[in-house]
Amino acid sequence: MHLRIDGPPTAPVLLLGGSLGTTGAMWEPQVAALTERLRVIRYDHLGHGRSATPTGPYTVELLGREVLRTLDHLDVPWVHYAGLSLGGMVGMWLAAHAPDRVRRLALLCTSARLGPPEPWRQRAATVRAGGLPAIADAVVARWFTPTFAAANPALVAGYRAMLTATSPAGYAACCEAIAALDLRPDLARIGAPTLVVAGADDPAIPVGHAREIVDLVPGARLVVLDAAAHLANVERPGPVGRLLREHFDQAGD
Repeated sequence: MHLRIDGPPTAPVLLLGGSLGTTGAMWEPQVAALTERLRVIRYDHLGHGRSATPTGPYTVELLGREVLRTLDHLDVPWVHYAGLSLGGMVGMWLAAHAPDRVRRLALLCTSARLGPPEPWRQRAATVRAGGLPAIADAVVARWFTPTFAAANPALVAGYRAMLTATSPAGYAACCEAIAALDLRPDLARIGAPTLVVAGADDPAIPVGHAREIVDLVPGARLVVLDAAAHLANVERPGPVGRLLREHFDQAGD
C-alpha cells in the first residue's frame, strides 16, 4: 500500500483510511492539526491511488489484513485509527478482529452494512464497462452539499479528478467488497474507545447508519455535523479536526 507519513517520528501513530474513490490526500484538511501530537500515516486502499491493484475479489477483511501486514512491515505494534466511509469499514474490522492493534477508533460517515448488495454490484459493472467517468458526477454530487459545491467549484473539481484517476478494476472490486459487507455481528467485540461522526446531510450514508454503530459498539459516542454531506472532513474541516484531536488526545500516551 502507498503511504504518506507526517508528524513527529516518536509520537503515537494515527492511521487514516479514506473513502471509496479517494486517496490519502482526502485527509489533507486535518493533517496540520493532527500532526501536532501524532505521527500521521495516510494510506491508499488497494486499487486506489498509488497502491497496487491485485486481482480480485476483494473483501473488507482483505483490505484490513493488508493494513495489518503494512503495520508489521513498519514495526508498528498498535495505532489509533480514523476512517471515513470504506476507511471506517476497514477500521471496524480491525478493531473487532485485531483489538490489540487499535488503541482508539474514530468512524466517520460509514456503515456496518451498506446494503442491499445489488446496487453496489451494478455500480461495479458500470465502472468496469465505462470507467469512473460513467459514475463520477453522481458520486461527487453525494460527497458535498449543493451549497458547498456551488461555493467551491475548484475544490470539487479536484476531488472529481481524484475519483476518476482511481483504477476501475480496484474501484469495482471495492464496490463488491461493500456489497458483501455485514459487520454488525462483530461490533460488540470492539473495545477501543470509539467516536462516530455523521454528516447531517449525507445522502450516501445517512445518519441512521451511524446510530446503528453507536447502538452496537460498547460505549461509542455519536456526533452529527450540520451542513455536511459524505466527505464531512472536507466540508467541515475545522470541526472534524478538533473532534479527532480531542478524541485521540484522551489516550494520554
